[in-house]
Parts: sequence; C-alpha cells; structure tokens
Amino acid sequence: MGMTMTQKILAAHAGLDAVTAGQLIVADLDMALANDITAPVAVREMEKAGGHVKYKDRVALVMDHFTPNKDIKAACQVKCTREFAKREGVENFFDVGRMGIEHALLPEQGLVGAGDCVIGADSHTCTYGALGAFSTGVGSTDLAAGMMTGQCWFKVPSAIRFVLRGALPEYVTGKDLILHIIGMIGVDGALYKSMEFTGEGVASLSMDDRFTVCNMAIEAGAKNGIFPVDDKTLAYMQGRFKRPVKIFEADDDAEYEKTIEIDLSVLKPTVAFPHLPENTKTAWENIPIDQVVIGSCTNGRISDLRQAAEILRGRTVAKNVRCIVIPATQEIYLQAIREGLADIFIGAGAVLSTPTCGPCLGGHMGILADHERCVSTTNRNFVGRMGHITSEIYLASPYTAAASAVLGRLATAGEVTK
Repeated sequence: MGMTMTQKILAAHAGLDAVTAGQLIVADLDMALANDITAPVAVREMEKAGGHVKYKDRVALVMDHFTPNKDIKAACQVKCTREFAKREGVENFFDVGRMGIEHALLPEQGLVGAGDCVIGADSHTCTYGALGAFSTGVGSTDLAAGMMTGQCWFKVPSAIRFVLRGALPEYVTGKDLILHIIGMIGVDGALYKSMEFTGEGVASLSMDDRFTVCNMAIEAGAKNGIFPVDDKTLAYMQGRFKRPVKIFEADDDAEYEKTIEIDLSVLKPTVAFPHLPENTKTAWENIPIDQVVIGSCTNGRISDLRQAAEILRGRTVAKNVRCIVIPATQEIYLQAIREGLADIFIGAGAVLSTPTCGPCLGGHMGILADHERCVSTTNRNFVGRMGHITSEIYLASPYTAAASAVLGRLATAGEVTK
C-alpha cells in the first residue's frame, strides 16, 4: 500500500522506507518553535533535565503573544526566553522590533519549507503545511525534548483527502473555504488525521489562502494540514528558504479514510458563530457588533490587509465599532505603509497595531467586555476566548470583517460594494 504525502515526509525523517497509520516513530526535526508563553515552560524542563539546545539553527523563539509586554508577568516570561536564547546561542530569536506573529514570520524568513518536519509549542504550527511541510503542534515538554535531541516522537496519522475543484468567487477566500470545511465535518471531524488537499482547484488558491487553510486544520482536530508543492509554492520559497527543497508526493495508491470533493466556485462568505468554529452560517439576521479585529496568524498577511483596505477605502468605520488592524510581521507592516494601506485604515477610523497575537487569545490590544460582540479574522471563538465569558466572537474573512466594521453589524463585502 502506498503512502500519503504526510506519511512520506515522516518516513524520510525517521530513516524508514515506509510507515503506516498508527505506527509510532522517532523523526529528525528541521525546526522546533516556541513563543513567549510556551518557551519558558520548555526552558524550565530543559534546566531540570540538565539539557542544552543540540542544533542552534533548528530552534526558533518568537516573542509574539504578549509583546510588547503588557504587564510584569509577560515581561518576565520574555526575559526568561531572551536569556535562554542568549545562553544557548539560539540563532533564530525574534524580539520586539524584529518579531512578528510566529506562523507568518517563519515562512517569511525562510525558516520552514517544503519537505520539512516541524514541531511548535503552539497548536497553529500546522500552518506550514501550505509549503508542503509536515508541521504540528506539541506540548512544551515535547518541545524541550526536541530542542535537546533534534528529534520528536509521532504516531503516524491516517488521512482525509480533500479534492478541490474550480476557483473561489469574488469576495470569497481561503478563510471561507476552511470555515466551510469545519462546518461540514465538525471540530473533531479530522481528529488526529492529516488533512491533505489536492485537485486542480489547488492551483487557483494563493499561498496566503493555503496558509489560512492549513492554519485552521487544528480547528477540525487534525494533526496537520498539507498542500502539494507547485509553482506557487516554489515561487514563494525562492530567495527565502534556506535549505534544499524536498518535494514529496502522495502515491497513487495511498490510503485515505475518506475523500471529500469541494467545488470552490459555489462557496459563499462564511462566518463561524459563537462558540465553536463548526457553527458556520452563510446567512444571518441583523447582528450589531462592537469590535472588529483584522490580523492574527490566520489572516494578518499582506493580501489580507489589501482585502480589508479594498472595503475600507473611502469609507468610515461605524461610530459604534472599534476596528483594530494588526499586520502579522514587521515586513508586512512596512509593506502596508508603502502601499498606502496604513493611510486607508487610519483614515477610515481604524487603529493600526504593531505585530502581536494580542486580542486573539484575550491577551491585550482588544479585550472584550461583557456581552460585547466581535467580528474577527482569528481562528477560535470559544467562550471567553477574547475577553469576558459573555462576549461573542464571529470568525470571518478580512472582506467580511471590514464590511462589518463599516456597517456596524455582521455583513458581507457585497452589501457594502453593491
């Protein structure tokens, strides 16, 4: 029996000719990632074990969740990580001024790429599957072991194949696609499975669309999401990726638990209503809102900001709405300024923030009060995720979020531009 794309990557990194679903393996790592919340836990575990970082260039520490530091505790977390990085000689340490949201920053910096095996002490590490890598989230203890040994253990996942056809309509994005999928299969529909995307429709998706789709694979319970490597992937990595490109392709006789076909051309702007990403709708009654957040590791890339600016250009954020725009990296921030997007956002009455995860996890830069509603381009809308337990989060694309900011209620881009 043949192997899936994910299984081939794992087999290669485990030094095996083949692996099968359910098999336990130990695989070599190309990158181990942590942030200002998860790194200190791993650091303490390493200190207890008396260990040190084995490969200085295969560790990335990104200060992004509570940075710039929101309080004393956050400052101490970063100080712990900063001192560890200096002490251990970690090459890829990103602090204020250099940092960005980790899952946008690492691809941008060429630290992850096709054929890689990557772990991160953050559940959205699955983002890098857009580049044809196997990447998945782990706990801080596994991350500590990975930094010390350069290896990690895995149970080889089975897979669900998603065959994409056609192309997305106007104002419909990768965010709408992944919300559609999660709404269809549920938050546990791909539990510990690989979500493998294929079909002629893949070519119509931008790299940013693919990053968004893979980023939210975890919201369907998946171990990872992954796209095949094509010309767009190679073009993205050109001049960025710092290691040889390794392309893996699924065998024709690879075994999948199921195959799901999706016609991209019939998808509509999709919103996940409170309080689960699977609670998706494409139509709704009048729902007034208090805040909009455009950013995060899911939708803070330059194309996302361009989409939001397209809707906000020449328009004004509703008086009853706070609109927060957060570029995912410093480079994206600069690009937004160069392209005049910053002028559009500020002119419309939005605030433009330094890169941070802040509001997504209820950390800072946009905490919700009791009974407030927020339309957000982030990835989770659990109870209390962005603030008070009675607040509500509606997950949406940048187009939908920007349109909602203008109209002061949950709305689609078509309602604003018609």
